Amino acid sequence: MSAINKKWVLKNRPTGLVKESNFEFIKESIPELNEGDILIQTEYLSMDPTQRMWLTEIPGYLPPVQIDEVIRSSGMGRIIQSKNKNFNEGSLVSGLVGWQTHLVSNGKGFRVIPELLPIPTLLNVLGLTGITAYFGLLNIGKPKEDETVVVSGASGATGSVVAQIAKIKGCNVIGIAGGEEKCSWLADCGIDHVIDYKNTEATKELRKIANNGIDIYFDNVGGPLLEAVLYQINQKARIVICGAIANYTSDKAPVGPKNLSSLIINRAKMEGFLVLDYFDRIDEAIQDLSKWLMEGKIKHREDIQIGIENCPETLNRLFTGANKGKQLLKI
Repeated sequence: MSAINKKWVLKNRPTGLVKESNFEFIKESIPELNEGDILIQTEYLSMDPTQRMWLTEIPGYLPPVQIDEVIRSSGMGRIIQSKNKNFNEGSLVSGLVGWQTHLVSNGKGFRVIPELLPIPTLLNVLGLTGITAYFGLLNIGKPKEDETVVVSGASGATGSVVAQIAKIKGCNVIGIAGGEEKCSWLADCGIDHVIDYKNTEATKELRKIANNGIDIYFDNVGGPLLEAVLYQINQKARIVICGAIANYTSDKAPVGPKNLSSLIINRAKMEGFLVLDYFDRIDEAIQDLSKWLMEGKIKHREDIQIGIENCPETLNRLFTGANKGKQLLKI
């Protein structure tokens, strides 16, 4: 086959923000397909904070990316050749495509996606981002009407969906985000209170706004904010640990909250989760999220960068705050 694959592989483990020197950009011929194989041409990559963790040597729910391996990333692509009876040429598929323009796969781990909405929406609200928000809030947080819900990273892809689902469920929602533009967008989404951590002291603002305590904290950030929230939780509060982006680029071990005893005093619960645990219930989430989208109850936006050569720079946008909404890269 004459087509060429372009891909990024890991050459050394980064500290802080990634640099192009941490990777190698390779061009290679695409091998012939064996029986049962499919050839996928990547169309969009989803850039997610967890990708930065995969570049470390720290074991996680998936093993670290190894030296000389293609960088792991979810995304969507088009089947341009198939020798697999379960996949038709021309179908759109979703799965771990990696930082590359093409890949040969036996189809394991890939799902055919109906093209009912634009691909960026399918990778955002109706992708792992929205599904993470859905199950994290509803199954772990278990919101009740009139409860106070605080969401960190609230303008991000996951946080914004969490905040809006909480509003749908009748909660009082406090979103924490960085910068006037992002906070204004959250206000337009109907969030009750928005705290700009870049231009105010977020912990002080939180004490003033959440003066009746906090029932649910959806944590996308980690760091000192979690400790501040623990001082304000109500009895039977639920803290949902989804991410800790504040720690992902640091080469130092994170300092844990000093006041975990607040969980004991308030008979509260703090629980981490992975969306992988809910893959058998994806259709349930898609049904509800699609309905809310059609009703205009969930707003969303995507930050789309272009070009496979821009993968490292695009990943960094998640950690510098440059992205506005779901971070994607269009191949």
